[in-house]
Amino acid sequence: MIRKLKSGEYRLYSRKIDSKTGKRRNLGTFKSRAAAEKHEREVQYFKRH
Repeated sequence: MIRKLKSGEYRLYSRKIDSKTGKRRNLGTFKSRAAAEKHEREVQYFKRH
């Protein structure tokens, strides 16, 4: 899940809500949406391999 920050950067959040905090985990902040999408694909690949 990618959200745009007020600073203009994009942050990747986990899809599931973290049971400890009740919020989504921050999986990294990126300068461009494309970079965030690329990292999201890498994360999904890593989870399955």
